[in-house]
Amino acid sequence: MTQAIPEYEVYAVKYAERLGSNHTTFVFKDIHDGPMPMDYFVWAIIGGGKTFIVDLGFDRRYARGERHLLRTPAEGLKLLDIDAAQVEEVIVSHMHYDHAGSLPDFPRARLYLQEDEMAMSTGHFMKYKAFRHGNFIEYTVDFVRAVYDDRVQYLDGTQTIAPGIELHRVGGHTHGIQIARVWTRGGWLVLASDAVHMYDNMNKQNPYPAVFDMRAMLDGFRDMQNLVDSPDRIIPGHDPLIIKNFPAASAKLEGKVVRLD
Repeated sequence: MTQAIPEYEVYAVKYAERLGSNHTTFVFKDIHDGPMPMDYFVWAIIGGGKTFIVDLGFDRRYARGERHLLRTPAEGLKLLDIDAAQVEEVIVSHMHYDHAGSLPDFPRARLYLQEDEMAMSTGHFMKYKAFRHGNFIEYTVDFVRAVYDDRVQYLDGTQTIAPGIELHRVGGHTHGIQIARVWTRGGWLVLASDAVHMYDNMNKQNPYPAVFDMRAMLDGFRDMQNLVDSPDRIIPGHDPLIIKNFPAASAKLEGKVVRLD
């Protein structure tokens, strides 16, 4: 008997922000380049009697500099009545500090991670400052402990982890970054995380400068568009337009949580 595919609800939970910086947003010179605000999110996928969290954000161990932690990811999920301590499924897009932190707040979670990503974060690439700049050693150590606790589900490429939820390795930003393709009432939706930082990175085919493999990133833009019916069904990892363009999950969550499906 074929298992029914749920129409998942999908939420973006804003947990931190960067109001401006000297970082550029595009590899190639662009008239709009310059200090640009950046929002930080974790995502919740709810349906079929299960809850999947995408990414772990960062916690107070890394809150520093121009990055303003508004609430921990666990506190942000609590706004949706999701208890991080009870979450059993976490999809980790990649191992950068703002996506792979706060693991101690999710003690029961199985972690879906591309094997190439863990190899990058613990292997010879980390000899080079250019590659380890986005990683935080304490978070990497948390993941190594999770491996020894049999909590990491390694993936290699594309895999369906539940009816209507597919994970696709795209690479580009990091060696093993993956995206989540989710079936919703509006059709397929892609949570791109940092495979697309800002809408304009993809729309202008002008990647964000933090890139491991430029060709893989550009190929990823194309591949993601082939996974949805419309490019607006691709949700980037850090664009403040997400909070502006999608409806709040409720009136009291205005500016904090939006519904994407």
